[in-house]
Amino acid sequence: MRGTIFNIMRFAVNDGPGIRTTVFLKGCPLSCWWCHNPEGLNPDIQVTYRAERCILCGSCIDRCPQHALQLDGTMIKRDDLRCLICGSCADECYLDARQVVGREIDAEELLAEVLKDRKFYDESGGGVTFSGGEPLLQHEFLVEVLEACKAHGLHTAIETSGLATREQLDDVRRWTDLFLFDVKLIDEERHKTFTGWSNVRILENLNHLVSCGASVVARVPLIPGVNDDDASVNDVGRTLAGLGGIRDVHLLPFHAGAAAKYQGLGMSFRMADARALPQQRIAEIEHTLRSHGLTVHRGG
Repeated sequence: MRGTIFNIMRFAVNDGPGIRTTVFLKGCPLSCWWCHNPEGLNPDIQVTYRAERCILCGSCIDRCPQHALQLDGTMIKRDDLRCLICGSCADECYLDARQVVGREIDAEELLAEVLKDRKFYDESGGGVTFSGGEPLLQHEFLVEVLEACKAHGLHTAIETSGLATREQLDDVRRWTDLFLFDVKLIDEERHKTFTGWSNVRILENLNHLVSCGASVVARVPLIPGVNDDDASVNDVGRTLAGLGGIRDVHLLPFHAGAAAKYQGLGMSFRMADARALPQQRIAEIEHTLRSHGLTVHRGG
């Protein structure tokens, strides 16, 4: 079985215990306004264009076998109908103004990549984490890789939005040591507004994991103007504390570092004008969540 990934990050220390290798799978059903990995939203392989790196040399135009590129003022535009995402333009560009995002890989090949760092896992109590996008969107491929990782004694973690069927969740649960579960908003209408989906199934899946005895860490992105108000923070605190099986909460403060990725993909970034929360406000949110009996960490 083959899956589509867009990055393998080695020596990750914020995606679970110890030193880890994080594998980013492509595709996500949500459309969160603040998404920091927009290259993971589309399940298809893509080509990005960073105009600020381009010197308009025209090498990519000459190289393209489909004649899908043309000079247009201060940038080189791509005809989406002609382009076959063959990667020839990216291979030609030594400044990386054009890059292919995503590649297909089979489970055996991915396992071989993960096992290269085994000595670091063994020494630090680390392992492999599957992120995205939403890794459960490729759950059949994910199950095959997870099963192979467990056969080699690796600690496995999944970072997930929780938007999946119960069957898909149970398929991966058997082979997963830790779930890093995103909890964005409790209010359903606000969740729909800022992510494009209801959170009813998400919260049901979170409750299901806890009731099954799965190890779950809640991850809360702190987004200015979205969920940083007192009511939203208390909603999260009460909900997580009420589940009984979650104590650890990771707060992930917003930053605008993904803006260039959106530009390169030709996408609009709806949080482009947002500013990071003041440290004092983050400290207040930490205090509020701790008042609900939760253990709070800033970052992964």
